[in-house]
Amino acid sequence: MATIKDIAQKAGVSPATVSRVLNYDPELSVSKETEKKVFEIAEALNYTKHKNKRRESAVLRLVQWYDSEEELADLYYLAIRLGIEKKAEELNIRLLKEQMTELSEVETQGTIALGKFDQREIKQLTRLTGELLFVDFDGLSLGQNSLVVDFTQGVQLVIDQLIKEKHQTIGILSGVEYTKESHYEIEDPRYLAFRESLMRLKMYDEAYHLKGTFTIDDGFLQMKHFLENNPTYPTAFFASSDALAIGAMRAIQAHGLSVPTDISVIGFNDVSVAKYVTPALSTVKVYTEWMGELAVSTMLELIQEEAPVARKITVGTELILRESTQLNLD
Repeated sequence: MATIKDIAQKAGVSPATVSRVLNYDPELSVSKETEKKVFEIAEALNYTKHKNKRRESAVLRLVQWYDSEEELADLYYLAIRLGIEKKAEELNIRLLKEQMTELSEVETQGTIALGKFDQREIKQLTRLTGELLFVDFDGLSLGQNSLVVDFTQGVQLVIDQLIKEKHQTIGILSGVEYTKESHYEIEDPRYLAFRESLMRLKMYDEAYHLKGTFTIDDGFLQMKHFLENNPTYPTAFFASSDALAIGAMRAIQAHGLSVPTDISVIGFNDVSVAKYVTPALSTVKVYTEWMGELAVSTMLELIQEEAPVARKITVGTELILRESTQLNLD
């Protein structure tokens, strides 16, 4: 694990500044450029590169759903992008980074579309030259190649662990997000898997379902509102992202409760800051940088080998237990 000092040396700032950035200190005044630099270095230093000696040259387009400011609010897509960029650099691939609103007419051998897209945007993307691969979006039913996370498996790891810890009431702070152009709400697959699993166990309670955008601020506000208006609360909460979980933990602490003594919290993604917050966050690890690498490798396969049908690659997850959960196994 990279230390605060390691990150500070590479970023050219003080360890105190790095610590405050990684903990999303609202009182800290630094430029967006410095903030972005710290987060990217933290991700890079906590990432073990999978070396590949193949040397291939191609021109690929990367279409990003999030802009740079949104990336900093939730580091999930930043981490995947870094993996894509590193693999492209390793294989001597020229990568054109574009937004949906500014797609160029440059011919490429393939397009990696990172994020969530609506029907109109998908049509636009299919008109581009070369192969098309969606990352973190399941387009298989539309005949499109896709690389996705097994959210059901990840959520089940969380539920199995919390039941093992003898929690009898478990809440969820699910995520709300929308496509950019049509503002179409996207269902949170983590919530769907959570609800289905707890309903089978006869443990689901809609009163303990909170919803917020994938940001620390909204995680804080939703949990704050819940605790102020509910005298009883579950002994554990699962959050659909680390950003939501970190915000929720802050609200729990601000309410005079302890994490994990009063309420255990588990997040999802294992972004670099999860290990630096207090208490360190238990979370479902998505190998985001490796997903980015896999996206580039898959795109090269699509370019080199003509496939009769679209493919969907599903990657698994791993549960990382830290200080925000309390083991009660006796």
